[in-house]
Amino acid sequence: MKEEKRKKKLKHSGAVKEELVHENEPKKKKQKLERAKKVEKEVEDLTAEERRTLERKLKKERKKEEKKLMQEAGIAAKKEEPKKPSGAELALEYLTSWSKKPNKWKFQKTRQTWLLLHMYNKEKVPDSYFSILLDYLEGLKGNARDVTMKKAEALMKEYDNSDTEDPGLLEKCERIRKVLQLLS
Repeated sequence: MKEEKRKKKLKHSGAVKEELVHENEPKKKKQKLERAKKVEKEVEDLTAEERRTLERKLKKERKKEEKKLMQEAGIAAKKEEPKKPSGAELALEYLTSWSKKPNKWKFQKTRQTWLLLHMYNKEKVPDSYFSILLDYLEGLKGNARDVTMKKAEALMKEYDNSDTEDPGLLEKCERIRKVLQLLS
């Protein structure tokens, strides 16, 4: 009897709903609600920037919880988009397209620039692609040809002055010689 009277009194103040909710929920949910209330109290005292930071943290936590619930329910999480190819992969693909499918090939300044910048690096442009690149360089015209020629000459002078027996440097010099012979 007393319990019912107390509930009626509390009902008018709206506190009974919270009490009933708390009685019916598991411990985790109670703790969550308590944390949320605590956070709300703290938020009132924060600056705008601190609030934004806190909101971001809470959003991350919510996303983690949602993902966990989805995994428990057996629902696969959103699949990540396939990884975009790197500049190196795109440039080498561009070169292959130029040699194997000339009718479908289309000039792309960014790919050509990448190739011209990295053509002396064996790791970025392997030997199998370098021979194709040499064929591509035969058709090089205008400013790109002039600049490539000047850079190759400058690099050759620089490496001729150094007396290193580094195998990587020797391979680079060999590539520079080939480019110079082709463009001269």
